[in-house]
Amino acid sequence: MNKIILIGVAVALGLAAVVASSALFIVRETDQVIVMQFGNPQRVIKDPGLNWKLPFIQNIVVYEKRVLGSDPPGEEVILADQKRVVVDTYTRWRISDPILFYQAVNIEMNAQQRLSDIIISALRRVLGNYTLIQLLSEQRTELMAQIRAQVDEEATALGIAVTDVRIRRADLPTQTSQAIYARIRSEREREAKEARAQGNELAQQIQARADREMTVIVAQAENRAQSIRGQGDAEAIRIYAESFGRDPAFFAFYRSMEAYRNALADNATTMVLSPDSDFFRYFGDMSGIDTRPPEVAGAR
Repeated sequence: MNKIILIGVAVALGLAAVVASSALFIVRETDQVIVMQFGNPQRVIKDPGLNWKLPFIQNIVVYEKRVLGSDPPGEEVILADQKRVVVDTYTRWRISDPILFYQAVNIEMNAQQRLSDIIISALRRVLGNYTLIQLLSEQRTELMAQIRAQVDEEATALGIAVTDVRIRRADLPTQTSQAIYARIRSEREREAKEARAQGNELAQQIQARADREMTVIVAQAENRAQSIRGQGDAEAIRIYAESFGRDPAFFAFYRSMEAYRNALADNATTMVLSPDSDFFRYFGDMSGIDTRPPEVAGAR
């Protein structure tokens, strides 16, 4: 009898454990829970802690209570000045109404897709009224506020509260960027050619001026050199004349020695002269006096 009672107690405890595991659940600080019964929401639990539900009849759907992020792909937008830009945005949102969220999109993946469509539509509506200059100016804060307000208004129907929408980047399309780069490069090459042409012209002017100044300086230097050379020659002639007047014999001897040195300095020099020529008169006598008979000297 006792054995049967023990078995019964064990079975009862097992059934109680199964029922308790099906009826009790824990809500974490970062979660919010919808208690469902036959596919219909019954209540929402947002406070953390231990909670209960009807076992085997009710189930729970868990959603994040924290702020979530959405990074839709870059979208090409036409601005008010007809310029095209590729806008890359990011959005921060949270599930504000779990029941409405469950009924509208059910899961976060669907919410991301729906939210991306809403963001792209809002971007096109708002940015279509502004130019590229305004997009890149201080008005960008106002643009973001308008986009966030429109996205939040449409996302409310999904049980979503949008906390922030930001433009991360706004780039020109690749083809437009290449065209602008080509135009800028062409403009810089044209400016470089003009600068080089102006530089070459200035260099030619400087070279011509330098050549002209050099010609003038050289001519003046040559003129001065000739003047100094003429003065030197005149002074040399005066000195020679004065020296000749003082001692004609020594002067004749000195001039003959210079002639010997200049004429006989090169061993390869060949001279054809008569031995009794005046050129060799100092070879016979240091005084240079012709000691030959008059008839021989006169025949020379």
